[in-house]
This record gives sequence, C-alpha cells and structure tokens, in this order.
Amino acid sequence: MRYSHLTQVNPENVSKLKIAWVFHTGDVSDGKHGKQRSGFEATPILVDGIVFFTTGFNRVIAINPETGKQQWAFDPKIDPTWDYGDALVNRGVATWLDAARSVETGRACRRRVYEATLDARLIALDAATGMPCADFGDRGEISLRNVPRYMPGRYHMTSPPAVIDDLVIVGSAINDNNRVDMPSGVVRAFDARTGALRWSWDPIQNNNPATTGSTGAARTWQTGAGNAWSVMSMDAEHDLVFIPTGSASPDYYGGMRPGDDRWADSVIALRGKTGEFVWGFQLVHHDLWDYDTASPPLLATLRRAGKNVPVVVQGNKTGFLYVLNRETGVPVFPVEERPVPQSDVPGELTSPTQPFPTAPPPLVPQKFSVDAVWGTIPLDHENCANWIRSFRNEGIFTPPSLQGTLVIPGNIGGMTWSGYAFDPERNLLVVPTNNIASVAKLIPREKLESAAQSGEDGEYAQQTGAPYGMYRRFLQGSSGLPCTPPPWGTLSGVDMNQGTIKWRVPLGSMEYFGGGHDSVPPGSIGFGGPIVTASGLVFIAGTFDPYIRAFDVETGKELWKAQLPASGNATPMTYSVNGKQYLVIAAGGHPKITEEALSDSLVAFALP
Repeated sequence: MRYSHLTQVNPENVSKLKIAWVFHTGDVSDGKHGKQRSGFEATPILVDGIVFFTTGFNRVIAINPETGKQQWAFDPKIDPTWDYGDALVNRGVATWLDAARSVETGRACRRRVYEATLDARLIALDAATGMPCADFGDRGEISLRNVPRYMPGRYHMTSPPAVIDDLVIVGSAINDNNRVDMPSGVVRAFDARTGALRWSWDPIQNNNPATTGSTGAARTWQTGAGNAWSVMSMDAEHDLVFIPTGSASPDYYGGMRPGDDRWADSVIALRGKTGEFVWGFQLVHHDLWDYDTASPPLLATLRRAGKNVPVVVQGNKTGFLYVLNRETGVPVFPVEERPVPQSDVPGELTSPTQPFPTAPPPLVPQKFSVDAVWGTIPLDHENCANWIRSFRNEGIFTPPSLQGTLVIPGNIGGMTWSGYAFDPERNLLVVPTNNIASVAKLIPREKLESAAQSGEDGEYAQQTGAPYGMYRRFLQGSSGLPCTPPPWGTLSGVDMNQGTIKWRVPLGSMEYFGGGHDSVPPGSIGFGGPIVTASGLVFIAGTFDPYIRAFDVETGKELWKAQLPASGNATPMTYSVNGKQYLVIAAGGHPKITEEALSDSLVAFALP
C-alpha cells in the first residue's frame, strides 16, 4: 500500500525535518564517452537493520540506516554502452529469508538480496557480506537472456524482482518502437535457493496465426513485448502474483497484431506456486498510444455493502483508475465498453471500444482544444494552436494517423511508473499525475528517412517490419513548457469508498525547467511516487524542481519541502531505528532531460 504505521514525524513537527546524512554512490554518467546517461530511481529497503538499494550502474549497496555509512557494495560490472532504452536506471532489490538455514550455524546466504540487471541477469547476494550466493545458478547468477528473439541491451531489467514463498519472479523492460517482432515479454519464476526455472508465463499468445489485410493478401501475425517492466505485487495469503503489462510491439501500429493483443496493457493475477493464469483485466485494447500499465498494482481492502473486499487498484497512463476484486478480477466500480474513434490508416484494425470506468472519474484531462492552449508568449500560443488545428483530434483513444494525431494524455500519462499510495484509515488513495499532450504520426516506410532528416524536432523510430515508421513529440512551446494548460502535474486524493476525488492540488513547479521562466503557474510533470504515514502525511518528490515535499493527507495542503541535490525521480521510504524516524529519497536527476543536473545522492531526513 506504500503506507507506514510510523507517527513520530507528524503534521505539527514535519517542518522541522533536517538532513540526517547523505550517501554518495559515485555512479553518475552524463551520457558522454559512449555511455548512456544515468538516473537514480531506486527505493531502498530496510531489512535486518541494513538499508539495501541499487544504483543506475546496477551496483548493490548496503549502508547503516542511522549513519549512512557503507557496509558493503557489489558490482555486477554491466556494460554501460549498451542501448538500454530507459538509460542507466534500476529501481531496487528484493529479499528472501532461507528458513532452512539457522542463525546458530551462521551459514552464508541465510538472508539473500536479489537484483535483476540491465544486461539481463538475476543475481543473488548474501545480505550480510554482499558476496554472491554460490549455490544460486552459476556462482550466484543466472542468465535471463534465453527468451525468444533476445536482443542485447534492448531486452533488460529495470525493476526489482518479486518474491513469494521460495520463488523469485522477474519480468523485463523492452525498448519501444524498434521492430514488429521484439523479444517475448515472458514472466519467469526461479527457485530462490538454486535459481532453477520453476514456471514461465507469456503475456501475448499467437492466437491469430494468419490474417488478411485490406489488399486481401495473407500476412503472418507478428508482435512481441507486452512485457512486465514495472513493479509486481504479491498476495502471499491467497498465493497470487499481480503482473502489470506494457504495450505490444510496435507501439504505434498494430496492423501486424490484429485483435485485442491480450494480455498486453493489462493487470494479471497468476498463481504464485505454479504460474497458473487466474484472471486478467485489459485496460487498453489493441494499444496504439504506448499506454502501458506502468503503475504498480496496489493491494488494499475496501468496505463495500457492509463487507471487506480485497481489491487491486490499477491505474494507467490514460488517467483511468480501475478497482478490481483481488480474487476474481471483477470490477468493484462498473466498467463500460464505449465506442472510440477508428483508424483511417491502411492496414490498421482499431478496437471498436475501450473500457471506461464509471468511477473514480479520470484524474487528468482526456481532450484538448485550441481554445485551451497555453503559452508564455504570443508566439508559443500561436504555434501550439496551429499544431492542434493540423492534427486529428477527437479526444482520448484517437488513433495515430498519417497527418498526425493529438494524443491526450501523452505517453508519460496520466499515471506512470510512480504509482500511488493508500491510507487504509481514511480509505484515501494519493495519486500523482502528469498533464501533457503529444503528437503521434505514422510515416510510410519509403518516406521515413527523408522525414527524419527534415530537421523537425521530435523522435523518429523505425518500427522495422511494419509498413510505417513513427514520429512523436510532446507539445511544447519554444520555452519548453507544455501547450496544455497548467497545472502540468497534480497530486490527488481519491475517496476509494465513494469513487470520488476529495482534493486535487498542483505538485511542484516548472519555473526552472529548461533554464528558468518568469511567472510560471504551479504544477510540474513528475516521475516519483508517494508514500503515506499513519500520522497523516504524504511524502513525494519527482518534480522538475529539486524538492521533496510533505502534504496533509486530509486536505492536500503542502506542509514542508526541502531542496535536494537534484530532482528525486524515485519513491521515498521511511523507517525507524532506535526510536528515530528517517525519511530517505534517491536524488539523481532525470536521465533523459539533458538540461537537468545529475547527482548520486541518497538523502536521509530526520527530526533534530
């Protein structure tokens, strides 16, 4: 739930929080000398009196929770020059206690720490020493590269593994927009002690062996990915693993993968011990917008009709929140299949409907008209308006087109991998969201090279194997600020009993984005998750201005903020040691915003 029972830091004294210690990892890459640019997105864990976390270089570090002093570090020595797509980032570790090994005998690897690396390895370390566990795989590691259509670098891992009973479960991150036939997004479970493969599950099944295009010619059904790159969730009591899956390949053209592409863009419940499919719920049918299920599934219990109902809450980049019965996948708040705009691109077969939850309401705007254009100067306003007039624009789920389509929300949400936090005492879900539109345009294969050389700012991608390449960009004026009206980032409190929004406030500021601006309204695009404490506080960073903040969970009022060495694009954590509560956040800057400062700082706060 991302909920802590700690109460030492509360709304009355949170303003007194000061830096207790700062740990520098030394792992920073500015993107030069052939390396990718780095980020620091890990959420540490505290186990057996030690804090464990990872860096963007996949080093695992153990530190003292009171002093920040390093106890050990392990370097898997990844190659930082490979094309990892998401840059050099890793979001943390998982842990397992081998109950068969007693404390008295002092056997190595009784407590294990697991990391999934960018170069596709699963590594088991002794939590006490940082040494690889010799009985796990080949001297402490197993290769994760033996998947269909494996591509070095383009198939990698950024999120921590998940552990349930004596199994370690991993998904994968797969680069976007490269090819039709990207690697398989298979999810695998390995024996926590030996590393032996116990089960695997492929989110996309080839249930369309052949199809006929608009020309009448038969073509092979092709796709890949649908991968689980975000954080999985576990329900040990019911032996369930919840898998959030991303889009099928390629992201913006689905002519080679007709149908819903199940189970891409879904949340899936698998039986932990066997990998058996229990239920699935697809949030986006036949995704053409890069609308991954990026947010981690959140497990909670709600009071409905006088009964306690275990639920999984699943958000999406669309800005929709789906609340599903945890055991059956049946929506707790009704979901309606509604007609959506259809594609006019030859060869594309759009889904006729998409699932719209009736509650809670969308947490971000899902349409954008010329009348709503925002700009700091008249030229920006005019350019943004002209762009929108030229695009196909029928609101959310308008498919990519040859002329260019306005995509709202854009491919960073809505809700992204930052996720959300739940306060079980108040039945309140705290959700950060982004509000920025983008354009998606399909370019016939024979015109792609000349288009890419035209000098028009944006991202071009091959989508090899499809008849169209892809162009996309966010809608920003010359100032770099979005064309969409502010706030560009918000924090919302959602009443999960009623399915209503209790409060919504701007989160952060983009005043200093891209070199600084005058008189910019509040609200920043963000990449950092929240936590909630029993004292009624929400802690969150992630904004382009380099601050971590505390909010009142009842009202959304900002109570405290502290400057970080760089933006904290991670989820914070809090713990108590010897009667003192600490708040810890990784502050590394954003790996894809070259104007932003980078850092290697893990920062801890505490009361004086």
